[in-house]
Parts: sequence; C-alpha cells; structure tokens
Amino acid sequence: MAASRLELNLVRLLSRCEAMAAEKRDPDEWRLEKYVGALEDMLQALKVHASKPASEVINEYSWKVDFLKGMLQAEKLTSSSEKALANQFLAPGRVPTTARERVPATKTVHLQSRARYTSEMRSELLGTDSAEPEMDVRKRTGVAGSQPGSEKQSAAELDLVLQRHQNLQEKLAEEMLGLARSLKTNTLAAQSVIKKDNQTLSHSLKMADQNLEKLKTESERLEQHTQKSVNWFLWAMLIIVCFIFISMILFIRIMPKLK
Repeated sequence: MAASRLELNLVRLLSRCEAMAAEKRDPDEWRLEKYVGALEDMLQALKVHASKPASEVINEYSWKVDFLKGMLQAEKLTSSSEKALANQFLAPGRVPTTARERVPATKTVHLQSRARYTSEMRSELLGTDSAEPEMDVRKRTGVAGSQPGSEKQSAAELDLVLQRHQNLQEKLAEEMLGLARSLKTNTLAAQSVIKKDNQTLSHSLKMADQNLEKLKTESERLEQHTQKSVNWFLWAMLIIVCFIFISMILFIRIMPKLK
C-alpha cells in the first residue's frame, strides 16, 4: 500500500531531525525540540489515519521519536555521568529511515552521544577542557616519554574510575532488570491468586443461590405442613366441644332434678 502524504511528511521531518541530532548544535538551539514535538503530533495523527501503515512500521516510528525525545532530555541534565546513564537506557531505531541509509541514523547518533558523554566524563575527571577530543587525550596519555609519570598514573586511575563507573551502571541495569522480572513474576502470581479467588467467589455465589432456592422450597413445605396441622387441631377442638355440649344436655335430661 502506498504511503500517505502524512506518512511521507513524517518521514521527511524524522530524517531531518536525525540529521540535526547527528550535527554539533549550539546550547541555545531550539528548532530540534520543536521538530520533535511536531513529530509526536504527526505520529498520533498517523495512528488514527484512515490509511495508516502496519503496526510494525508505526512502532519503529515511535521508537525513533522516543529516542530523539529522550536524547533531548538527557542533554538537559547537568552532570556528564547522568547524561551517560540516561543515554545508556535509550533504544535507537532498528530500521533505516530512508533508503539511502545503510545503518539507522538513530544508532549512529546514539554511539556519538555515548562517545561524547564519555569524553566529557574524562575531561571532568582530568580537569581539562570539555571540548577537547577524546582521541587527543588518549594520545597524550598513551605516548611513552611524552608526559611525566604522575600524569600516566592519573590516566591509569582515570581508566580505573571509568571502569568502576561502567561496572556500576551495568550492575544498576542488572538490578533494574531483576526488579522488572520480579515485578512481572509477582504480577503473574497476583493475577493467578485473583483468578482463583474469583472462581471461589463464583462457586460460593452459586452455592448460595442453590441454598436459597432450597430454603424457599423447605419454607413453603413447612408453611403447608403448619396450615394442615392447624386445620386438624381446629377440627379436633370442634369435635370435643360438640361432644361436651351433647354430653351436658344428656346429663341434664337423664339426671333427675334436685328437690
């Protein structure tokens, strides 16, 4: 199915945003954030469009838009370590946006951002200019005889600190993954318990309805039995009264009058 005009516009704007994200931008640059906001609006409109693409394509667009949005939020953080940690949890797109791309542009932007934040962390730890390229730092610290022994030791300590920081990030990611798995397990267990409780409640309600029907039936039988007992008692009383009345008359007739 041919792409709609809305989808074509979204692809053009997405490609433009990816190109802007790959370039070096000024801190006061505001156009990319506005473009990403427009992408979100276009994506929402595409989801309800009459000729919307397949769900896999829409998911890919959503991943790329979320990646750009998360990248902009990470750039607003103050610490380079926080930026690196936020960048680590971003998920770039898996499919190129245009046919001219061999590798998804968002993946390239992700790698560039990771390298830039790592260079910033090195610069902060070494106390050098943050704009200095990372490769130059490696060359200056790696050439034998070009720097004093204290700076070589500082470079070794810096690598150790970065390794510890990376291990801490990996440990944090593993803990978050473990928490997510634990939450999923607890959710499934709670769902199973709730399902069993619902079945037990349904069975109890069914038994209560059956007992209520039985109670109504027995109440009707008891009422009928009570009415029958009362009728027999009334007839017996009437017979006894009549017998006593007739006996009194006969007694009066038969017995002589007292003088």
